[in-house]
Amino acid sequence: MFWELRQYKIKPGQMDRFAKLMEEEVIPFQVSKGMVIAGSFRGEQDETVWVWMRRFASEEERERLYKEVYESDHWKTNIAPLLSEMMERGGVNVTRIVATPRSVLQ
Repeated sequence: MFWELRQYKIKPGQMDRFAKLMEEEVIPFQVSKGMVIAGSFRGEQDETVWVWMRRFASEEERERLYKEVYESDHWKTNIAPLLSEMMERGGVNVTRIVATPRSVLQ
């Protein structure tokens, strides 16, 4: 099992709109496809920071879920264009991490 720690840079003035889209559309859509999303976060002092975490049982599961989500017509037509309006190009950082033995996220 591993996690993705995903960090996004949001364009100035777009955080409220971005957060609403993530919480009402993106996260529910990805969960409906089988993604496990442990949490999502806004920067406390920096309104351009969004962070969220997703868990995968294996690389095979990640590949399958990526395909189901990112290759779907709904994603390509309805979600991706909106996200690109609100996120900085090149402002995405994805780090794969593994929980330590005593982590509550084990």
